[in-house]
Amino acid sequence: MAAQAADRGKKALAASNPELAIKEYTTAINESPTSPDFYIQRSTAYLRTNQLEAALSDADQAVLNGVKRAKKEAVTEAQLARGKALYKLGRIADAQFVLQIVKRRDEKNKQVDMWLNKCLLDIKKLAEDDSKRTVSVTEIPEQPSAAQSGPSTSASTSQTQAAPSATSQQTPADKIRHEWYQSPDRVFVTLLAKGVSKDKATCEFSDRSVSVNFPLEAHGSSFDFHLEPLFGAIDTEKSEMRVLPTKVEVNLWKAQSGVKWSKLELDEPVPAEKADTPVGEDTAMADAAVKEAVLNPNPAPKGPAYPTSSKSGPKNWDKIGEGEDEEIEGDEANHFFKKLYAGSSPEVQRAMMKSYQESNGTALSTNWEEVSKGRVETVPPDGMEAKAYPK
Repeated sequence: MAAQAADRGKKALAASNPELAIKEYTTAINESPTSPDFYIQRSTAYLRTNQLEAALSDADQAVLNGVKRAKKEAVTEAQLARGKALYKLGRIADAQFVLQIVKRRDEKNKQVDMWLNKCLLDIKKLAEDDSKRTVSVTEIPEQPSAAQSGPSTSASTSQTQAAPSATSQQTPADKIRHEWYQSPDRVFVTLLAKGVSKDKATCEFSDRSVSVNFPLEAHGSSFDFHLEPLFGAIDTEKSEMRVLPTKVEVNLWKAQSGVKWSKLELDEPVPAEKADTPVGEDTAMADAAVKEAVLNPNPAPKGPAYPTSSKSGPKNWDKIGEGEDEEIEGDEANHFFKKLYAGSSPEVQRAMMKSYQESNGTALSTNWEEVSKGRVETVPPDGMEAKAYPK
């Protein structure tokens, strides 16, 4: 029965009769609801009748069915249908994200190249702060509830059936999950929570923290999400929150573009003096310490830094750092880099020595495999010029 209905649906699509195809594929889906192929074809029919949300819903379900049945080719085809629907809905960044998944899975697919080019051209026309630049989907779509499992068994009833209220669809607090990914300039945090009220959700940003709160009226509770300290500092003026029907997305703009975050949150609090110190100042402060540690890791004994007639006598600097429990005097950065060099392998020490000497103190690397390939060039600070020292 399902196969016969699907065959009739296929013929209807070929005859440019998508309305009949929807009816036939709906019959096939009722008989075989786990088939990814039937959902893919009905998604195509919905797309041709401009029922875009229904087309996306079917494509999402096709991906889920394909994953469950381990049908790789069907998953790829379903993702392509998903990308097309997202593009037609004007969700350009989402479409590009999904189509790139298809490209990774099927590099020779010419159709996906065409759709990716469409996305690229459209994104170039968007303003930098346009929400259409923001990705709000994941590779595997969220499993819908029974009430949201897709279009009704007939096209007419699917359009007239009343949707349940957003509040009744709210995700309970213990079921809310979060995901994150990043680009060179932003970190995207997604809370997988349905039915969140745009008017009642709040978000607060500080340089190293973010807090999201919204009520869960259907469950008589609220949800709080807090990250502190963040892995890196953020631009609080540009960072924002977006509330979507099935999720809440927080876009964190990195204070330092290009810095890759290895995780969202640090394990230890950030000391106030470190949090407020600009990277440039911190680097400059450590420069002398690095130079001394790398170029002179085992310095010869020196005289006291003050007259020997001092009441306390000359200070024996060679004994500083011999014990972990001994008080550290002087610059902490100096102590840190000395300890780093002394505790490194010979290969790492060679890398540090070579990179620092050849770059004239402007670069420090611990990667011998990279440093050994050639001379490390001098990279002067902004506004300065590297010149050869007169002989």
